[in-house]
Amino acid sequence: MDTPALYATAWAVLPPLIAIVLALITKEVYSSLFLGVLVGGILFAGADFDGIVNHVLQDGLIASLTDGWNVGILIFLVILGIIVALMNLSGGSKAFGAWALRRVRTRVAAEVATVLLGIVIFVDDYFNCLTVGSVMKPVTDEFKVSRAKLAYIIDATAAPVCIIAPVSSWAAAVSSFAGEGEGISLFIRCIPYNFYAIFTLVMMFALIFMKFDYANMSQFEKNAIENGDLFTVEDANAATADAVEQGSDNGTVLDLVLPVVVLVISCVLGMVYTGGFFDGAGFVTAFSDSDASVGLSMGALVALVIIIAYYTIRRTISFTECMSCIPEGMKAMVPPILVLTLAWSLKAMTDSLGLADFVSGLVEGMSGAAVGVIPAALFLIACVLAFASGTSWGTFGILIPLGLAITNSHPELSTPIIAACMAGAVYGDHCSPISDTTIMASAGANCNHVSHVSTQLPYATTVAVVSAISYVIAGYVSSPVIPLIVGVVLLVGTLFFLRGREGSYRVPESANTNSAAVN
Repeated sequence: MDTPALYATAWAVLPPLIAIVLALITKEVYSSLFLGVLVGGILFAGADFDGIVNHVLQDGLIASLTDGWNVGILIFLVILGIIVALMNLSGGSKAFGAWALRRVRTRVAAEVATVLLGIVIFVDDYFNCLTVGSVMKPVTDEFKVSRAKLAYIIDATAAPVCIIAPVSSWAAAVSSFAGEGEGISLFIRCIPYNFYAIFTLVMMFALIFMKFDYANMSQFEKNAIENGDLFTVEDANAATADAVEQGSDNGTVLDLVLPVVVLVISCVLGMVYTGGFFDGAGFVTAFSDSDASVGLSMGALVALVIIIAYYTIRRTISFTECMSCIPEGMKAMVPPILVLTLAWSLKAMTDSLGLADFVSGLVEGMSGAAVGVIPAALFLIACVLAFASGTSWGTFGILIPLGLAITNSHPELSTPIIAACMAGAVYGDHCSPISDTTIMASAGANCNHVSHVSTQLPYATTVAVVSAISYVIAGYVSSPVIPLIVGVVLLVGTLFFLRGREGSYRVPESANTNSAAVN
């Protein structure tokens, strides 16, 4: 591939910027992403029409769909869609919802239960998004929690939880960029400095117990509570997915719990299998060396076979009905797969334009700046890069090696510097409209994607600003305790301030209980 004239210049930022701005303005993600891809092709090939078409098609769309990692993720998503369809058809999801509604008596409890389930499923963010959404939708719907709020909770317990869980696909990804034998130990040392992830959890619990929302989310929550409209913005795909999820009335809680447990165990075993666990490697080592794409798809496939056998033997649903869930599950995953494909293609465009090299040049030029602000500066650059590219793992690959290089001359800052790179990447993954995890959270909640992005962005950015201040403090103190305390106080104080501002929405007490929980 020839190097374009605009390689590693500020023009490399234009394609993702166009896609993001158009998506937020038009509230239509497919055309916005495609136009971003097209602009990338034009910047790469110039006035050469054949070159533009070839770059967009061959180097973008086709390359994205033939990449081994991407194909593994798509297989994993399709199988997850099938498993979710099976659980719904069996009535397991409905039975769990009915069981939870008899025990969850308040709106606060419903939201807290959703957060806790998201924290428990820490193995992988994709699995988290689809499973939590499927299980908790009946409960949150009963308490009139908007789908946008549900999507935010799902997304905020996906990447932010995975990045502080040593046994997760994210720990494996981060450790792969560190020196041999350093990966997991470095990851663990960074956990108390991963301010964005920690403050995101604080943010969720604070909003739930303070019973208010602000910015765009307040409109969605007000409409859900006062008008019973869980969506506000109509979405045909969400309506179709909800219709598919209406299952049998004969299911039991076990019909949901057992498949989820089997899926978790199978995915963990699949990941450590690819890391050499059954060839003698230790569990932690195998997890850090695993191929998440292959391991997750392998584990999901094994789980699918076991789940079909379970439902068939138990006669919850017939084998023929199980087979009918295969196309239904695949159809349910078509919208997120389409968005993922376009997002991957957009990343291919930015890679060919040298976005990573452009950002690397900016970072390398910072090392002579005031030493204490390096963690905060790297955090902000990671935020921008991950938001623009839609990939946290790609940002890890760009900035963590640079952060390690900087720590050679500033070893006292090694942990906060690497943690800042990780935290900034998680912010971008958390709220970028072209991030795969953001897309999966929308799919898991059956929420309009642009609605999810527009309501989540103010919340995520509030946490990011507080995190940046904490990283400034971390650059001048030797312990994470002081910046953590300052950050939590600042975040909670900010929320109290916003709660009293015009435009925020306080949940009325009448909306905090329902008849299903009381009877």
